[in-house]
Amino acid sequence: MKTLIIVIVVVAVVLLIVLVMAVRIVRQYERGVLFRLGRLRGTRAPGLRLIIPVVDVLHKVSLRIVTMPIQSQGIITRDNVSVDVSAVAYFRVVDAVKSVVAIENVQTAINQIAQTTLRKVVGQHTLDQTLSETDAINVDIRRILDVSTVEWGVEVTLVELKDIQLPDSMKRAMARQAEAEREKRAKIINAEGESLAAAALGEASDTMMAHPLALQLRNLQSLVEIGVDKNTTVVFPAPLMSTIEELGSFLAREQVASARGATSAAIVLPASGDKPVVAAVPGTPGPR
Repeated sequence: MKTLIIVIVVVAVVLLIVLVMAVRIVRQYERGVLFRLGRLRGTRAPGLRLIIPVVDVLHKVSLRIVTMPIQSQGIITRDNVSVDVSAVAYFRVVDAVKSVVAIENVQTAINQIAQTTLRKVVGQHTLDQTLSETDAINVDIRRILDVSTVEWGVEVTLVELKDIQLPDSMKRAMARQAEAEREKRAKIINAEGESLAAAALGEASDTMMAHPLALQLRNLQSLVEIGVDKNTTVVFPAPLMSTIEELGSFLAREQVASARGATSAAIVLPASGDKPVVAAVPGTPGPR
């Protein structure tokens, strides 16, 4: 009796182990690739699946998008500049059978081919193109990877350059170039401003020549603006040539007056009597 009980227990344990080995759960984001005695028997959809232990082997393949960083690569650009470029790639399995049968390790294979493709594509561009045309480089890398990975049942959805490291000497040269570019733009803007100001002044001078009173109005406006600041000194602008001409005329009149001789001027001085005393001062006209 005891022997029968032991046999029953052993059989139950064996059946339980076989049942555990025969039950497989395929998740929603997975596909199962079934091999029976080494031969491909197709795929299994998500859910509870039963297999024959020892005879069947079920490989689970994830269909989710995988993020794979591409480690930094030392690359020499087309204009012989050494840069370190790192990137990131996103891919997913679209054919579970090919990803298991066609290649041994999909992720390792894609990582290696992505590194070589990154060096190849970036090496065909100059440094300026690498820095400014990253979108085009990303598209080129993705297109080349798609051609290689389509046989593995993998689709590369996105490739992005993540970081570009430049040598210190190149950083300093680019900084000097950017500074010179900013100085050039500043000088161009300053020259354009002076040209516009000169044109505006020319138009203003033409207007003042056509309307002489405009200059006087401008002078009065200047006086009003000066008066706002409560200055004690007021400078009244006047035409320089007319001022010099008037000064020359005044000196000429003075010389003519001096040549005619000095006249006497009468100055009334107080006296002790009723009649005032008149004194004559040379150089001034006499009393009338």
